[in-house]
Amino acid sequence: MPPGSATPASPGPGADGGPGATAYVAGAGSSTVTTPGSPARVVVYVTGKVRHPGVFVLASGARVADAIEAAGGLRKGAKPGAINLARRLVDGEQIVAGSPAAAGADSASVPGSTMVPGAGVVNLNTATAEQLDALPGIGGVIAQRIVDYRNAHGGFQSVDQLKEVPGIGDRKFAEMRDKVSV
Repeated sequence: MPPGSATPASPGPGADGGPGATAYVAGAGSSTVTTPGSPARVVVYVTGKVRHPGVFVLASGARVADAIEAAGGLRKGAKPGAINLARRLVDGEQIVAGSPAAAGADSASVPGSTMVPGAGVVNLNTATAEQLDALPGIGGVIAQRIVDYRNAHGGFQSVDQLKEVPGIGDRKFAEMRDKVSV
């Protein structure tokens, strides 16, 4: 399938994946609209060692495991890698399934994972407040402000956006710059 094209949808909800999953088809009502009474949705891109990589629309609150299931599951012999299958999805995120960690690497350096406590890099777009709180110099209040900023702005596009979070000045930013990623 050429780059930039979407996985074709099968008729009805569920596409070829899990219950409630719908494959996203470019040009076929490409925006997701939530109307009163309809369930909230998240749009995620699932790639890596899955049977049918693509962009999928899932119910808000869905887990990484649901996104992988929506993509047809892992290919034969593939393992999920260091990815946390129980983590809740964030709208607009990319899930790279089955990416093996390099020898000696932390699972935190694998795309789609967030952090191994005490090691690696924290992904600002997927980390929980508890994981951010584990960073040196970041307490629970600042960690929650980072999560609130992420939710209000649709995620971080760059690590430099941390400077826009109340309570993170130049010194604190310099301390954490190498410990976070997007």
